[in-house]
Amino acid sequence: FCCMMRVEFAKMQGRIPTMAALLRPAAASARMAPNAFTHSRSMAVKVDGDKAQIEYAPCETYKNDGPATNWVETTKEEVQKALRDMVTMRRMEIAADLMYKSQLIKGFCHLYDGQEAVAIGMEMGCTKKDHIVTSYRDHCFQFSRGDSVKRVLAELTGRVGGSTQGKGGSMHMYFPKNNFWGGNGIVGAQMPLGAGLAFGAKYKTNNGLPRGDAPSNAVAFALCGDGAANQGQVFEATNMAALWKLPCVFVVENNKYGMGTSAAKAASNEEFYTRYDPLPGLKVDGMDCFAVKHATEFARKWCMEGKGPFVLEMNTYRYHGHSMSDPGLTYRSREEVSGVRKARDPVDKLKRVIAELGWMTEAEVKEVEKSVRAEVDEAVEFSKQSPEPTADALYTHVLVNEDKYIRGCDGIYGHGKAPWARSE
Repeated sequence: FCCMMRVEFAKMQGRIPTMAALLRPAAASARMAPNAFTHSRSMAVKVDGDKAQIEYAPCETYKNDGPATNWVETTKEEVQKALRDMVTMRRMEIAADLMYKSQLIKGFCHLYDGQEAVAIGMEMGCTKKDHIVTSYRDHCFQFSRGDSVKRVLAELTGRVGGSTQGKGGSMHMYFPKNNFWGGNGIVGAQMPLGAGLAFGAKYKTNNGLPRGDAPSNAVAFALCGDGAANQGQVFEATNMAALWKLPCVFVVENNKYGMGTSAAKAASNEEFYTRYDPLPGLKVDGMDCFAVKHATEFARKWCMEGKGPFVLEMNTYRYHGHSMSDPGLTYRSREEVSGVRKARDPVDKLKRVIAELGWMTEAEVKEVEKSVRAEVDEAVEFSKQSPEPTADALYTHVLVNEDKYIRGCDGIYGHGKAPWARSE
């Protein structure tokens, strides 16, 4: 009946489509992610030398009033660094895609292109004293926390020059120097870890476990995707954090799809910033690094003042499939992906803001892109040339005291002392 009605409508327009043509748009429409094409544009700028204010689309609030204004302060140095870092992230993930297809990277590999504004905006809104723990889509957070492209790509290829000497791979990167704790392969498992990091921050600030509204000098950010947001352990972690008023910001990166299932089909309440009562929350344009920065600053201040945990929902989008084994087009259309890229791409949006600010010319932006391309190309070669770990490396970084005996699969020798396990 529906098809008949559409035929009649087509006749009224003077065209008669085939049955296949009738059905194809309907299927694509059914797969369309809600709010996928919401535009992400800064509304205005105010420039004062090397300082500026940028207006962004207001956040949606839950059980709080949100930031007092939707103008965020920034500097020329911060904006230029954000551009270089986001361009680097994009180029790095594209390089990882090509390396995976060339079988230089094996196993699981989850790319972050499209979501760069979340990582960069959060980094602009917090400090290295704050803790970050995320899911297996972690390459760009490893970079934003201070690691190099060389080490990230070498880790993806399983080489000793990698972030964890080739032992962790794509899903298990860490940078403890700047309080980045991974990279977790179990869906949602990082959220209780985030609550624990927040517990530790509050405990150390107050020389012991405080009660009630005690402040904290650091905050923990625990990130998950919209798919993991339905996990029971997420609700347990937010509940415990609320009871103890832990300085933890729970961040849901809502990229519209948990693997191949849209949030509309998986979540009874798609407004993730409202789901974890009694926690307050904000829904943020996750394709705008300045909106993310301001929301991060607001949530961080809330937690540090001893008010308890906070929820940030980042409205974002991933261009690749869930992982490299997912083409990403069986549950959404090419038109949807290209439409989001055209309307909301975070890197292009930042370039437009820079043009409005007048802080860089188009030629200078292109020079940054050229420099980044050379940097990533060099990192790719490094990741190819770095040696693979030796067999005896299996027995290192297991215990604090590495003189302890570790029984392995090498019989009576143990601890990598079998002939085949020796590096010489």
